[in-house]
Amino acid sequence: MEGHRFWQYMVAGSVAGMAEHMAMFPVDTLKTRMQTVAASASSSSQHRHPTVGRLLASIVRSEGPSGLYRGIAAIGLGAGPSHAAYFAVYELCKDRLGGNRQDGRHHPLIHAASGVAATVASDALLTPMDVVKQRLQLRWSPYSGVRDCVVRMLRDEGIKAFYASYRTTVLMNAPFTAVHFATYEAVKKIFSEIAPENASEERLLVHLTAGGAAGALASAVTTPLDVVKTRLQCQGVCGADTFNSSSIRMVMDKIVAKEGPRALLQGLKPRVLFHTPAAAICWSTYEAMKSFLQRNTRQSSSSP
Repeated sequence: MEGHRFWQYMVAGSVAGMAEHMAMFPVDTLKTRMQTVAASASSSSQHRHPTVGRLLASIVRSEGPSGLYRGIAAIGLGAGPSHAAYFAVYELCKDRLGGNRQDGRHHPLIHAASGVAATVASDALLTPMDVVKQRLQLRWSPYSGVRDCVVRMLRDEGIKAFYASYRTTVLMNAPFTAVHFATYEAVKKIFSEIAPENASEERLLVHLTAGGAAGALASAVTTPLDVVKTRLQCQGVCGADTFNSSSIRMVMDKIVAKEGPRALLQGLKPRVLFHTPAAAICWSTYEAMKSFLQRNTRQSSSSP
């Protein structure tokens, strides 16, 4: 794979994933709250569709700044291994499918297919901790921490509770990653064609811009599925609705019948606000780590 070892993609991806999620965690908390507040039977009509600014002020006022970081330990535990698998599988599939051919062409279908394969592997590792994270992010969360949440979920709901949203997560992240990776690679190619002489000097700017554009577009088009995922992961907690199955259509129909179509777009702004800089951070960190590990490996192999 052109000098890169498999472990390099895993290490670079792990560092990138942790940097992305930890840096943007408060925005993720806002998104989770916006997507679940209307599901609570105790929510009054005036609080069912809060704005980002109003919700942020409410959390800081009533819970303090730490309220924005509840559940961060869970995502810290899950992001490392899941993103290691995410980028390693993506790079491996892209290479095997011919996406690294030096033919001067863009290969969006190869990048999209590689991204879908990557998310199937990644979500299998991240989904359990994502469930724990989202339950801890709720305002009236009954759990004291990660360990308490895991133990009580296993005792009261069984292992299946950790994967209740897995199918929805994969079905959401498949188009998300297809759009994300195809957009990222396309924007990188556009940059290299516009100013090929500056490509190496402006590589950080290229990764930041391409990553941000990819994150914004992919997150916007998959918001309704993200709402379904959040509701499935938090069902029955703090008065939220419960569902008889994990059918995406059934959950969507129930949300629309109770709250209207607008509810499927709850959290759109914080989701885009999260994924735009998060993807920029993730890709720039990943590419920087990958280059760093490659240089060190070459130096080690060339030294006597």
